Amino acid sequence: MNALDGLRGHGRMTWVEAEQGWAAAPEDIVNALSSDGFEECQRAVTTSRRDSRPAGGVWQGLDTRTGAVASAIWVNRLLWPQAMVFITVDGEPLRGDTTSPEHDPHREDGGEA
Repeated sequence: MNALDGLRGHGRMTWVEAEQGWAAAPEDIVNALSSDGFEECQRAVTTSRRDSRPAGGVWQGLDTRTGAVASAIWVNRLLWPQAMVFITVDGEPLRGDTTSPEHDPHREDGGEA
């Protein structure tokens, strides 16, 4: 996922451990997933606040080459400039660096569990 890696590298998506999600602009995430080969299948935005700003939304795409499905669900916060975005690919959450083998709490030495 080169485009998502590019967003991370440029600080345009940041892992928030306490929320278990990404602080990012939803449109950046959607554009990156599209650039990485996922074609939009579904998009919905919810507007339920007085200021008419979307409270959140969902996007889903399919990579027709591999059959992989990517989803992005986001929640806009009143006081946060970026949304909290939760990304999954084939049902597996895309997390920050905390899930790399050397940080996996289920592995004692970073090797096989």
